[in-house]
Amino acid sequence: MLMPLSWRFCGQRKSALAELIIQYIEQLMMKEMKTDALWLHLHWLLVLAEQGSFTRAAERLEVSKAAMSQKIKELERAAGVALVQRTTRSVRLTSAGEKLVEELREPFARIEQGFFSVRDTAGPVRGLVRISAPVAFARQQLVPIVGDFLRAYPQIRLQLDVTDRLVSLSSEGFDLAIRHSDTLPETHIALPLCDTRTLLVASPAYLAAQGAPQTPQDLAQHNCLYYPRGVESPRWTFADAAQGERVQVRIQGSFATNNSESIRDAALQGLGIAMLPDFSASEALGSGALQQVLPRWRAVEAFAEKLWIVRPYAAQVPRAVTTFTHWLRARFVNG
Repeated sequence: MLMPLSWRFCGQRKSALAELIIQYIEQLMMKEMKTDALWLHLHWLLVLAEQGSFTRAAERLEVSKAAMSQKIKELERAAGVALVQRTTRSVRLTSAGEKLVEELREPFARIEQGFFSVRDTAGPVRGLVRISAPVAFARQQLVPIVGDFLRAYPQIRLQLDVTDRLVSLSSEGFDLAIRHSDTLPETHIALPLCDTRTLLVASPAYLAAQGAPQTPQDLAQHNCLYYPRGVESPRWTFADAAQGERVQVRIQGSFATNNSESIRDAALQGLGIAMLPDFSASEALGSGALQQVLPRWRAVEAFAEKLWIVRPYAAQVPRAVTTFTHWLRARFVNG
């Protein structure tokens, strides 16, 4: 067994020699480390590979960036090969690092699933559920009722990320996402949450001043508030609810934004006619602050027609995640 040593050197050359000896002993000690002493190091490497940076990995593990870096250096010394390529802006795995991470993913996933399955069988449902949801849906539909869930399940904690960006669930650490999209990842589980409609709305003040359009073609003469999609001239497409006829209209307007709540707020100010998903417009329609325009015509090819609950595939899902999923669907499915 190697014992701690101390040296008393004088002069620059001897100090350099002492440093070399210390480094050599550290290398010997790392090589003699048992595999089970490296399990934490291996787990941290997996998290680093998922997060793509030391900063994000440290935040996910709730440790310091320095501790994260030290663990990876120790693992590299024990492996005898570089596992990570470090730059000032990013982290990339070497070929050896990629091979090791690929070998580790499945067994570590099984260990995690086994632990959660045992833990979840005991006592009340508990744990942290990380969720991503669109801004308008989260603010107007989810947050107002989430207190009911937390009171029913006091040992479950919810962490909600409100964004219209399509986050990467696995790499960013989310348990599930609510998606308003027709394009869903094939590698994930997708459960329908509820149907949605796209509505054309305007304030009573705007309609009183400018008149209400009677046909989709009339929209060309109105100020339309729209969601920009690329650099092409904006067009809205409608289907006649009774006859199925389709009409496409080129529109123009003084305000465009990629957030439906901002479009709604502009419509509430009387700036023009807005196209919105129903969950963003429902409260204002209920209060009379907005009115539906062209109710006979159904807007198509604008927003998705369903909201989905999406989660990464896993053989064993934490009970807190399934509990929240079931509760959401009970509250929203075609409700």
